[in-house]
Amino acid sequence: MKIGVHKVAMASPSDVSGLAALIDAGEVDPGEVIALIGKTEGNGGANDFTRGYATLSYQLLLGKHLGMSPEKVGARIAFVWSGGTEGVLSPHATVFTRSAKAAGRGGGPGASRLALAVEATRDIAPEEVGTMAQVHEVAAAVRRCVQAAEIRDPADVHYVQVKGPLLTPASISDADRRGAKLVTRDPNGSKVYARGATALGVALGLGEVKESSLSEDVIGRRFDLFSSVASTSAGGELRNCEVLLFGNSPTAISDYRIGHAVLKDAIDGAGVREAIRNAGLAFEGTLSDDDARRVVSIFAKAEATPSIRGRRNTMLSDADINYERHARAAVGAVIASITGDPAIFVSGGTEHQCAPGAAPIAAIVRVV
Repeated sequence: MKIGVHKVAMASPSDVSGLAALIDAGEVDPGEVIALIGKTEGNGGANDFTRGYATLSYQLLLGKHLGMSPEKVGARIAFVWSGGTEGVLSPHATVFTRSAKAAGRGGGPGASRLALAVEATRDIAPEEVGTMAQVHEVAAAVRRCVQAAEIRDPADVHYVQVKGPLLTPASISDADRRGAKLVTRDPNGSKVYARGATALGVALGLGEVKESSLSEDVIGRRFDLFSSVASTSAGGELRNCEVLLFGNSPTAISDYRIGHAVLKDAIDGAGVREAIRNAGLAFEGTLSDDDARRVVSIFAKAEATPSIRGRRNTMLSDADINYERHARAAVGAVIASITGDPAIFVSGGTEHQCAPGAAPIAAIVRVV
């Protein structure tokens, strides 16, 4: 397995020119594209339609090259978007390819390289969003990913991105017609349960929590149960859950490695540096320009807290700006100040993703 990583800028949610240029130059084979993770400039809420707009735009581009309908492209390639590019965050997409080519750096004992597997669950019914049914579906998909990526030790899994459905007015109405019970009737409020259930699914699939510890009552409530490598998002553009599992495998052939760390709060620059070092990039102090260019992609979560290191803030009490937008802006600025690149994937909401107040961060670096 050879995984390719290509980050492209986006001038708008419909801008696919970056990937189009790579395809035209022969740097990306559209037939090898398996996943895309990106940031759009929407509001990140239940009514953020930039995510669906961006997905359709890339599906149309790839469909043209693959001779497929957008629907078939969507079934073949995982698209994960996080809305909200507050502060210095820059809209972009990271495109992942997978091929059987032998060119590249080999793995082997002590020299594992980036591996990636993608799996999807069945469609999640509205009444299953934020429930144990969703937890179990995601856990099963995670286990399939570990096997497909040929990762032998769960400790070598460094980032599991899951995008799943939240509740929308339409799905709530559908449940009402069938007399089905929902975890909440608030579309934006359903994000807590949706993200939490998928994160616990990752934790269960990787053995970070025990099945006996889980029940409907803990989802979105018992935050002492969590995964340290899950990054979950919820949107109205999906009906199933797409699971993208990243790790390092001795059988992979790649020019990249991935590592992770935990941000203890929104201004934890040391945590950012630790994630980069964990991926295999050794450095002291600040990154040199050459080392910074080796940091290909950063994926992080952001959480708002009422205070940071003893100092009160107003993220949770601001009636004008949603707390997730505050948190994304703060974390994005800290990461960009270290890497020098504001094209960072920062997603809000850390329900069951690291301990309360903390957040996961993963880094992909180029091996030299």
